[in-house]
Amino acid sequence: MKMFIRQGITGLILVGILCVTQVAANDLIQLAKNYVPELEKNLFEDFAPLWLSRGIDRDNGGCKVPKHTTGIEEPSSNSKNIVQQAQCLWFFSKLAGVGYESEKTRDAAILGYRFLKDKMWDTENGGFFWEVTADGSQVLNSNKYLYGQSFALEAISEYYLATNDNEALRFSIQFFNLLELRAHDLNHGGYFEHFDKNWSLLLPTENSTIDAPNKKTIKSRKMHLAFLTALTTFYRASQLPVARNRLLELLTIMSNTVVRKNIGACTDKYEQDWTPLVNKNSTRVFYGHDLGTIWRLITASRAVGMSVHILLDLYQTVFQYSLQNGYDSEEGGFYFSGLLNQPADYNVKLWWVEAEALFSSLSLYKYTGDLKYQRVFEKTYSFIQKHLPEWQKSGDHILLIPQPLLDYHKLDHRITAYYHGRAIIGCLELLKPHLDENYSKREPISH
Repeated sequence: MKMFIRQGITGLILVGILCVTQVAANDLIQLAKNYVPELEKNLFEDFAPLWLSRGIDRDNGGCKVPKHTTGIEEPSSNSKNIVQQAQCLWFFSKLAGVGYESEKTRDAAILGYRFLKDKMWDTENGGFFWEVTADGSQVLNSNKYLYGQSFALEAISEYYLATNDNEALRFSIQFFNLLELRAHDLNHGGYFEHFDKNWSLLLPTENSTIDAPNKKTIKSRKMHLAFLTALTTFYRASQLPVARNRLLELLTIMSNTVVRKNIGACTDKYEQDWTPLVNKNSTRVFYGHDLGTIWRLITASRAVGMSVHILLDLYQTVFQYSLQNGYDSEEGGFYFSGLLNQPADYNVKLWWVEAEALFSSLSLYKYTGDLKYQRVFEKTYSFIQKHLPEWQKSGDHILLIPQPLLDYHKLDHRITAYYHGRAIIGCLELLKPHLDENYSKREPISH
């Protein structure tokens, strides 16, 4: 009798799981029907044409930032830095890879790739300069910040995946080997971050700037997050065993070392041996980085053939912290940051934070079926549509009123198509498989 009872309970549990799975699948189908047309319009009618028509520097090579009409100070046009140029190359390469305006986006990617390789690469010491003049004829900042190198590695790898240019693959492997030699920390794992032109390590100083290490800080979560993304794309391109090993190492760091497990949030600054620099009065949680960690870990796990579900509880815990402390439940959108284990106090909403939230909430909904994530996705998308883009005018807004951070968040190297472009493309890749065959086979609406 007990056996039959146990079998009955097991059967009910299985039926329940199947029902939940079926409900989630049905909800995803409806979500795809509702949002794929809107996301395709954002990407193919608004966002991509803006950057193709106004974001390519055909005179000098590389990309330029489309003119904004928001009244915020525009960036100087007499220089280009590696983050900005690499992010644009990634975007045009990704568009070419998904088949949008293939000839135009491929040509834009080629132009971007040649500028990086011919104008920003240090032929003497290797690596990319941080900043050059707009035409690439002079080096303005020769330091090798690994944050910038990360975006370059990702962009070149994506360029190869889009074009099958074997020369680009060889170049990416050469570049990766250089970073292994110069920046990888064999003793403690992860990477050193700040170098001069000759790849001599820049030690922390009292007088830090936005581009220099803070006192005592040797490693940061922010940089390693960027390098995790870069290694994921590079491994997909190269399939090198050593790249897989490094990707697994960064998977461990980003899912374990940087997480304050008793709180469920990540912190940013570390000594060389990964001792966290935590002070309850100064340690901040950046919700965009935490939310972005989720989809990046999911993507990296899939790249190495690891089940997404192994770390699913971590993703939900990290998301929940940001939801409780950094989410505007009335208007939608996530704030910028707050002190560790406290509600947000830096209450501006930045374009890249909302982009990270959009992609990660949809990713978690896909893998859990929890309607909480669907609601956050829908409200975040509604918030973005209402407040952030003026596609025909500028692309991404830098921030929303209130603007106490205007001096810090002026238009700079972060204004590219990278964040919203990735979020929109990523969401489409998650949703389109749930549409019926006839819809999935149709051409993008902009063609």
